Amino acid sequence: MTDRAALEMPEVPSLKQRAYNELKRRILSGTLAPGTLLSERQLAGELQMSKTPVHAALERLEADGLVTVAAQQGIIVREISPRDIGDHFELREAIEPFLVARLAGRLGEESWRRLQRNLHENQYAVDDGDVAANVRLDAEFHLLLCEFLGNREITRVMGQIREKAHNVIHQISTRHPERMAVSLAEHVAIADAVRAGEGDVAAERMRMHLRNGIQSLYEREYRTGGGG
Repeated sequence: MTDRAALEMPEVPSLKQRAYNELKRRILSGTLAPGTLLSERQLAGELQMSKTPVHAALERLEADGLVTVAAQQGIIVREISPRDIGDHFELREAIEPFLVARLAGRLGEESWRRLQRNLHENQYAVDDGDVAANVRLDAEFHLLLCEFLGNREITRVMGQIREKAHNVIHQISTRHPERMAVSLAEHVAIADAVRAGEGDVAAERMRMHLRNGIQSLYEREYRTGGGG
């Protein structure tokens, strides 16, 4: 094999990375539901690897806030509490209005096209009632704005926040699909203000978008006990 051919071969993820990716996928998809007790031995058997990479993966997931280690019970898939979600939205409210204000008037044509593509695809998802696609595209919209700003630390933090809240957002959209259309309209208004160079307007629209999201969550889920 030539050096060039070796360089062009895709990198094979380590066992630790494979275990982490798969367990994270199962948690975020709901396959491993909140409250599930995890056994390193059982997971190692399912993933067909030793306990060592599984243990390392679980340590990373604990650092991500997706699992917790209880002294008496062991390793448990963490349930995101109302306080957790409130903390996440407060952090986003501190970051995202600043982000769009900084971006206002600075979007290049390619960035604008990518943002418009996201909004158009999300419109199709809303029209079709496709909750999974809507949740994915909603997250993509916010992360695109992070990417366009070019601040890697903000992008990293925002990615973690969205992952932790993924299942909750999916449940809200499933039980209250009307929120999908409202949220999309808010995205369009934010994007228009950014494109027009109206930083203060974009920041205020983002702030209200986030407050509407948390208000919807608390009023419909945690105060009323869910969407029966």
